[in-house]
Amino acid sequence: MSDVCQDTAGEGMKSSWPELVGKRAEEAKDIIDRENTKVKAEIISEDAIVLAVVVCERVYVRVNDCGIVTQTPFVG
Repeated sequence: MSDVCQDTAGEGMKSSWPELVGKRAEEAKDIIDRENTKVKAEIISEDAIVLAVVVCERVYVRVNDCGIVTQTPFVG
């Protein structure tokens, strides 16, 4: 996580979710949205190409073709 996003992942707020790797996409999204109310989780393909732009209110949930989380979701 970038230092730029300190406000979004401030005291008591999670900034990454390694425990969600292997979980279903919707379940992971719900957990992220519940555990850090300052961010919005977005489900995307593990193969999606995204701009390297830090957005402190966003967490990408990268999933495979079966809808399973394949990478640790994190703020930014």
